[in-house]
Amino acid sequence: MTLFIHWAVDSQLIDGWQTPNMYGLLFVSGIILGYFVIRKMFRAEKIEDKVLDTLVTYMVISTIVGARLGHVLFYGPYWDKIENGHVVETGYFSHPADILKIWEGGLASHGAAITILLALFIFSKSVSKKPYIWILDRIAAPIAIAGTFIRLGNLVNHELVGYVSDVPWAFEFQYYKNEFGMFDPSPRHPAQLYEAICYFISFWILMYLYFKLKKWQQPGYVFGSFLILIFGARIICEFFKLGQTARDFTLPLNTGQLLSIPLVLLGVYLIYKAKKSSATPT
Repeated sequence: MTLFIHWAVDSQLIDGWQTPNMYGLLFVSGIILGYFVIRKMFRAEKIEDKVLDTLVTYMVISTIVGARLGHVLFYGPYWDKIENGHVVETGYFSHPADILKIWEGGLASHGAAITILLALFIFSKSVSKKPYIWILDRIAAPIAIAGTFIRLGNLVNHELVGYVSDVPWAFEFQYYKNEFGMFDPSPRHPAQLYEAICYFISFWILMYLYFKLKKWQQPGYVFGSFLILIFGARIICEFFKLGQTARDFTLPLNTGQLLSIPLVLLGVYLIYKAKKSSATPT
């Protein structure tokens, strides 16, 4: 007899209330932890707290907006499912008001990456007055720990589940609904947990690079490492994750993997450039 992990955790904190919930609590917890990490960096460099407060505002807004819009555009413009023998349109283009329902889950890290990069560019030009890569190196570890908690939020939301599996650590997601809108507790890879663990390990590696090895002295090295670690892990974990769009079942690589490849390559380039610059005599 094969044993599985029965996952019956309910995201609701108050019976009958969709919000506040555990997903939101974990999301906010990740942001708070990231705040304390970057505050430690800023205080070590004697940067005023008001600069950090401005950065946090930029980060929170860009993360929420970008992650949500990324999910809407990359994964949910439109799709159909069958309920009671009828095809039902459930996509955001059919129900645009659902875009605002963040508490129901649905955030894409690639969308957040785009808006965060834009927000940090504006921040570097108008607030910090430092090179763009300076803030990118310092925001890498905080984003990694925030990503860890977001994936744990996906776990308690019973979303972004993995493929059906008979491994002994497979999760039976009690509240997972399949493409037909039916509850499907089949044992599956806990893909969200795989990513959370990878991101947590990445966080500690980035902290080691920054504080112990002083890699911030090679501009771009820490952020390049972040891109390789986070999105490299994403590419691997996606092999265990159930596809989120119809095309994910027809292509060798799914949407998340295709979006991650350019970011990994950018990370390789940044590390190469950082090493080359540090080796060049001044």
